[in-house]
Amino acid sequence: MESHQTQTARIAVLISGFGSNLQAILDACNAGQLPARVVVVVSNRKDAYGLVRAERAGIPAVYFPLKPYLQDGRGRRQYDADLAELVAGYSPDWIALAGWMHVLSNAFLQRFPGRVINLHPALPGQFPGTDAIARAYQAFREGRITQTGVMIHFVPDEGVDCGPVIVSETVPIYPDDTLEALEERVHAVEHRLYVEALRRLIAGEIPPCR
Repeated sequence: MESHQTQTARIAVLISGFGSNLQAILDACNAGQLPARVVVVVSNRKDAYGLVRAERAGIPAVYFPLKPYLQDGRGRRQYDADLAELVAGYSPDWIALAGWMHVLSNAFLQRFPGRVINLHPALPGQFPGTDAIARAYQAFREGRITQTGVMIHFVPDEGVDCGPVIVSETVPIYPDDTLEALEERVHAVEHRLYVEALRRLIAGEIPPCR
């Protein structure tokens, strides 16, 4: 893992949507808060605004759809293997999943052991999968929880939002919260925490995922 602790780390970012966490990473790199640069942004959705963000920043923005693989019988594992080949061409030190809405198989993950990280807008072990903030809000309304959170974790295998935690932070839910207010507060923590996780990984402050 020593080779990843470079002065300027290379980050590949995989997105599926608006790309606000991508923007937080780009802003931190530009401000000198993160000793890194984003070398490629890949999306499995053509209309993902994150691709626009990448293009405006002068970063290669690649649309890489899954649908053709499913239509012609090549399947998800071949898609993941080809995606890994694409990403590897940019020689990344870290692969950051930032709203990437596709569970990666070992065909991708084994190409980058210990170097794939993901954000999940909930506390460790809670609400894996999609719509985590809305599900946490509903659980709060039902009296089952009083707080939610954000975690950044390694992705060592095909499990969903369950890899070793790099950093996490709680986010309180207030009695008068709307879902929109909670989402805004969670997203603010996401943006800060993802940058912090990457900074600590690049600095070698976080033990590597074996």
